[in-house]
Amino acid sequence: MANDPRPPAEAASASYTVPIEGMTCASCVGRVERALAASPGVVSATVNFASREAHLEVADRDALDRAIEAVRSAGYEAIEPGPEASPGPAERAEAEARATATRAVVALAIASVSMVLSMPLMGHDGHAHDAWDPTARLFAPLEAQLRALLPWLYAAPHDALRIGLLVLSLPVLAWAGRSYFTRAWAAARHGTADMNTLVALGAGASFLVSLVATASPSTFVSRGLPPHVYFEALDWIVALLLVGSTLEARARSRTGSAVQRLIGLTPETAERLDDADAPHEVAVARVRRGDRLLVRPGGRIAVDGRVVAGGSSVDEAMLTGEALPVPKGVGDAVFGGTVNGNGALTYVAERVGKETTLAQIVRLVEAAQGSRAPIQRLADRVAAVFVPIVIAVALLAASAWWLVGPEPRSLHALVALVSVLVIACPCAMGLATPTAVIAATGRAAELGVLVKNGAALEALGRIDTLLLDKTGTVTQGHPEVTRVVPAAGFDDAALLGLAAAAESASEHPLAAAVMRAAAARGFVAVKAEAFSAEPGQGVCARVCGGEVRVGTEAWLASAGVATAPLLEQADLLARDGVTPVWVASDGVLAGVLGVADPPRATSAAAVAALRALGLRVILLTGDRRATAEAVARAVGIDEVVAEVLPAGKSAYVERLRAEGRRVAMAGDGINDAPALATADVGIAMGSGTDVAIEASDVTLLSADLGAVVRAVRVARSALRVIRQNLFWAFAYNAVGIPVAAGALWPLTHAVLTPAMASAAMAFSSVSVVLNSLRLKRA
Repeated sequence: MANDPRPPAEAASASYTVPIEGMTCASCVGRVERALAASPGVVSATVNFASREAHLEVADRDALDRAIEAVRSAGYEAIEPGPEASPGPAERAEAEARATATRAVVALAIASVSMVLSMPLMGHDGHAHDAWDPTARLFAPLEAQLRALLPWLYAAPHDALRIGLLVLSLPVLAWAGRSYFTRAWAAARHGTADMNTLVALGAGASFLVSLVATASPSTFVSRGLPPHVYFEALDWIVALLLVGSTLEARARSRTGSAVQRLIGLTPETAERLDDADAPHEVAVARVRRGDRLLVRPGGRIAVDGRVVAGGSSVDEAMLTGEALPVPKGVGDAVFGGTVNGNGALTYVAERVGKETTLAQIVRLVEAAQGSRAPIQRLADRVAAVFVPIVIAVALLAASAWWLVGPEPRSLHALVALVSVLVIACPCAMGLATPTAVIAATGRAAELGVLVKNGAALEALGRIDTLLLDKTGTVTQGHPEVTRVVPAAGFDDAALLGLAAAAESASEHPLAAAVMRAAAARGFVAVKAEAFSAEPGQGVCARVCGGEVRVGTEAWLASAGVATAPLLEQADLLARDGVTPVWVASDGVLAGVLGVADPPRATSAAAVAALRALGLRVILLTGDRRATAEAVARAVGIDEVVAEVLPAGKSAYVERLRAEGRRVAMAGDGINDAPALATADVGIAMGSGTDVAIEASDVTLLSADLGAVVRAVRVARSALRVIRQNLFWAFAYNAVGIPVAAGALWPLTHAVLTPAMASAAMAFSSVSVVLNSLRLKRA
């Protein structure tokens, strides 16, 4: 069916998507994946930190149950998939943001009060007015105003202020920040450590030191140390981390919003016609195959079907990315979720529920968003050893301050220990790639481009060579017979009749053109027997007891057919861009049909855009060289590889790859499938067969070559954002950890306080997600 943007039907497989709760950083991903890999019956497992999901391929349902138990044994919660609709990643992220926001607001309020209560302690016990503390200079004006406004506060006993700060900090620890400590304990029980471990150690150390200073200040005084308390720093650490988690979750919900928008395109109700053609509103879930449905002007089509009455134009931009409405009449296909124009249409439901094009697109996009791009491997390797290294750095920094630092050495040591533990952020590394993949694949789907997985997205962003099939890719894919050249002893009717009979069982576009030409002249094709097709060469069938061959000149010549009498006419046709189709009956040349397939109106502009992207564009076709070169000249392609069989196309792709080229192949026919599978990236055009689509990495829901341009641009943007994310994630930790350890002290005599470290940590993961969100406008 021409211009059919449907993806292939979903193959039955034991695959499941399992939401995972409790993952807080990239190291959690590795722990969950290792637990799943060790579970019997798990064929493959990929964990996506951005969507908080595990994508599993399992042998049977029992293996799924064992996998879920393995996740729980590793200290995380796996939500068993059920038949009912469950919240998607975007909805879960939004719910997480709402829950975290409540705790963040409370923690911020407590932290603000704690800051005010701690002001009278500053300067009297050296807590914050030492020259090395940059927050002292920041809050000095505020303290002066507070001293004037609240003189009673500065007159209060310091012991009472410390006790008040302790009381305020208890709900922050026990409620707002409780999850950091419980998850850290769960990780410790399983012999591992993650981001929660770092936060729990840093915040816990601050609390314990402050608790001793409050309960027994003499313990510090007897050793010549001031009884510092850090309750307000603890409160700010938790509050700022919760703010960061809230912003991150909200941003993550937006990266996956494309899927939610696609799901929302399906209307809740449809108008079903009864036997008397009276419409009745029913839930879309109750629509069955064969139902006759009515869609009014401006209405949204409910399910996939075929028009049986009426005429209109339909906006299919949500499927194909094309803005122009598509005319629809009797016999044309319509797709659920698309918007009807000014006319009413009656259509028969053909695909409903999970079979609709829109439902399949959603599943394909969700699968792509849950996949992992190869570029993420570096971040995964670093995350596996990140937390132990950070703990070691924190202990070394504290030891260095304690042994050789300036007075008060114990204070410097504690500040360095807590700041290093708090500022270290494996979250940014874990979010760098998956958030970009989710945003990019969602945006691509909105532009009519379905990317199979993250690996395909990355590979498409790296290509430097693009091979284009001719028929249906560069050309319209609707060839027409423009010339009929019979050989001696045959006339037009005999030649067309033989060709149409032999081609009647073929699905090739050229066969359709021959059949249309025969029907237009009133010829009724005789039923053919013993049909066989030779991909890239032609077809052979028995017609009225005789053997008829329709195909290339070389193929007929190899079967002993004398083609010389019409070679000159065939060459003239080819030079005009018309494809010669040779016909023989019982080994005797019957004639040549000239079939023209003009380039699409947008192909020349698309080729120019592809070349502007720096791509080497090559036309690769099995057609005659003269015909291929005529089409190439019309659209601006300089390189042509013609008269190539399917195996030759695949071999040509392999040769380019052996030269070091990164190759993408775009095509829409069965004969393109080997080359699509061999290329670094296979791109199936929207009008292509299911065989071509199954062999491809990228499916374009539009037959327009401009969709290839959109696909490459989105992929390159995604790869650029991933690189930026990884750079900043690594740079943040490479700079932040040494600064927190005290690297700036020799130059500025200033250190990073724990509260400042927590703000920096919160900003790191949020910045990565926000950068990925730019892809929603790619």
